Amino acid sequence: MIAYIDGKLAYKDPTMAIMDVNGVGYEIKISLATYSKLPGEGEKAKIYTYQHIKEDAQALYGFLDPNEKALFMHLISVSGIGPGTGIMMVSSMSVGEIRHAIVNEDVRSIQSIKGVGPKTAQRVILDLRDKLRKDELLSKAGVDTVPLARAHNTNRSEALAALVTLGFARAAAEKNLDQIQQKHGSELSVEELIKFALKSH
Repeated sequence: MIAYIDGKLAYKDPTMAIMDVNGVGYEIKISLATYSKLPGEGEKAKIYTYQHIKEDAQALYGFLDPNEKALFMHLISVSGIGPGTGIMMVSSMSVGEIRHAIVNEDVRSIQSIKGVGPKTAQRVILDLRDKLRKDELLSKAGVDTVPLARAHNTNRSEALAALVTLGFARAAAEKNLDQIQQKHGSELSVEELIKFALKSH
């Protein structure tokens, strides 16, 4: 399975990106959230991917944010939701909104997504509610529920530890680092991350 593709963005539109890795172009179906955060064509990018293989087709689905990929993986684990519907869901609402709707059993919000009927919306809540609540409790306790998100980014966890030591609340520091990485990219050094975080307070 292809976990991520790191290369040059050759082409993008609101539903698809083509990544050039050493002369090979990978066509990746993307969400609107990923499209809005992608750099310009010709620039470097790292897209976290899910490879979907069927008898008659193969497709790559990609996300700039590992948390979005993690939610997408949760969604497609629900019976009746394929990758197409999963991408539609994460394109219609933000990761936070979907998680909130599931945890708070808000059937109407999930049902408002194109292609999701009342039965499917209820199944999503039934299947994922407890998983996502557990994830929230673990992340509040500082346990990483998206290993990939930090496996590639020990700088972020080092910066987070430093900020907590400096007296920042963990949740606020995490949010701050997420915003910094969205704005400046995920390749910042520990020192740069800390400097940006201190400046933004």
